[in-house]
Amino acid sequence: MAAFALASSITPGPVNILVLSSGVHHGFRPSLRLVFGATAGFCLLLLLIGLGLHQLLDVFPQLTTVIQWAGVAFLLFMAVKLATASGELGKSETHKGPSMITGAVMQWVNPKAWLASIAGMGAYAANGAPILIWEFTALYFVICFASIACWAYAGAFLRRFLHDTKRIQLFNRIMAGLLAASAAYLILG
Repeated sequence: MAAFALASSITPGPVNILVLSSGVHHGFRPSLRLVFGATAGFCLLLLLIGLGLHQLLDVFPQLTTVIQWAGVAFLLFMAVKLATASGELGKSETHKGPSMITGAVMQWVNPKAWLASIAGMGAYAANGAPILIWEFTALYFVICFASIACWAYAGAFLRRFLHDTKRIQLFNRIMAGLLAASAAYLILG
């Protein structure tokens, strides 16, 4: 369970890209709101999948398409925001950094999160035993939080080297490109 949670949480994905960018722009501590929101949003999704939400997708398969397109739209929205940011550290739209809600929403429209939830629950709590579902969710919370926080820390570390507005703008555009590539992958994959 722990190895699965670590592998799916720490590997690059749209949420981790956004958290890395937040670490650069706002520092480690302000980015923890986003980290907590992403972790809580994912764990709620994981828990609900374990309790039977995946059956809703079997009954209404068009929900999968809605989630996919909402994810693409949200990723492109975040990519545009990053690409057009001023390049001044701590002076983007909010001085506090992205909110917990942003992190949670990112997970609910993130196909990687849905796949990890369905695969994880299928592998480790397939019999639907409530104790296993809650145990897996609690374990995942700790590992997911620590994994995503590593990305915020990496961003805060990079912040030291990106004091020039031009460098920040380049960084923003690279991150925006990665988010847009994630969106393209969802459309084409």
